[in-house]
Amino acid sequence: MSVGEALRLAWQGLLANRLRSGLTMLGILIGVGAVILLVAVGNGASIKVQNQVQALGSNIVYIYPSSTKAGGVSQGFGSGSTLTQADVNALNDRSQAPDIVTAIPVAQASGNMTWQNQNWFAQTTGSTQDFAQVRAYDIKTGAMFTAADVTSSSKVVVVGQTVVDNLFQGQDPVGQQIKINRVTFTVVGTFASKGSAALGNQDNVAVVPITTAWNYLTGGRGKNISQIVIQATSADTVKAAQTEATNILLNLHQVADPTNPDFTSQSQQDILNATSQITGTLTVLLGAIAAISLVVGGIGIMNIMLVTVTERTREIGIRKAIGARRRDILLQFLIESMVLSGLGGLLGIASGWLIATQITSIKIGSLASLPQPVVSIPSVLLAFGVSVGIGLFFGIYPANRAAGLHPIEALRYE
Repeated sequence: MSVGEALRLAWQGLLANRLRSGLTMLGILIGVGAVILLVAVGNGASIKVQNQVQALGSNIVYIYPSSTKAGGVSQGFGSGSTLTQADVNALNDRSQAPDIVTAIPVAQASGNMTWQNQNWFAQTTGSTQDFAQVRAYDIKTGAMFTAADVTSSSKVVVVGQTVVDNLFQGQDPVGQQIKINRVTFTVVGTFASKGSAALGNQDNVAVVPITTAWNYLTGGRGKNISQIVIQATSADTVKAAQTEATNILLNLHQVADPTNPDFTSQSQQDILNATSQITGTLTVLLGAIAAISLVVGGIGIMNIMLVTVTERTREIGIRKAIGARRRDILLQFLIESMVLSGLGGLLGIASGWLIATQITSIKIGSLASLPQPVVSIPSVLLAFGVSVGIGLFFGIYPANRAAGLHPIEALRYE
């Protein structure tokens, strides 16, 4: 018997029991659709996190203070600032660090803000006039404060879009006076929106001159620097810039053991690699969970094919009596099983792809919306291949059972 003849017989068998065939295919449809959709959600999350990392700035290296020691006893991470303005000045020396465009200090302070009868909380950052350039913020209205503002400790502030929306209630914030921790500041500009995701809300920010933060907002802790942010000349020179910064700080801090410095560095690529690994694991986990439903659908196919073999025992006996070989019967029922799984897989691809492309926002209670799913062709091909393979695997036993029936016993079957 040819494959074409086997396909015709399999199709006729499926049409003879349309409802049963449809319900069997539904199990495969749900499994394939779930795999495609959940993998697409994982891919979307990965892309969104990568975009968030890129939005932190272009070609960035972060320097953080590490643990300090007093009398040979470690005081713990963050117990003392090991970064100073002298470090920033040295890192901005192009003769020592040719791959560094600029380095900016960052000082963090709490930001209880009030304007008229409105109040809001946003992390307040003290930095220099280069903050927007290094951290890839665009100015929406007004302007960034200047180097003169940093020198003179001017009480000016640039705020993010979340602060604008929640504090000013639709009014133009530029020129308005707000209080941050009871100190009056003038809003000189606003940042364009960058959005929020797993890395936090980048619009809920307020940036002031670092000298102003030291004088008015950090609670008298002196010229504390919580981190130094370095911008490399290009993506290709990030590692070189990180090495240059490390060597400069090791010399300045007179670190005896380079393997145990009083600071740590982390590049943007390091963050991207870590987040990509996490989201990749999440994608695989989601796909594996969805694949369980494919196995359940395969068991359904086996069950239905066993019922089909039982119902068509006399037909099998007649076909064998008129000359059908064992392999003909085996091929017929295998193809019937694979047609069930293949059609279910194709319908699952269509439904999963359609749902993934139509979803623009998924809300889970009060949590932020999930990212736009991104369908990948490899996941589609893999899901379809697995569905056909499941049809073959779970169809072998029923087909072999049908092929092994003795013609005389099959003809006697009632």
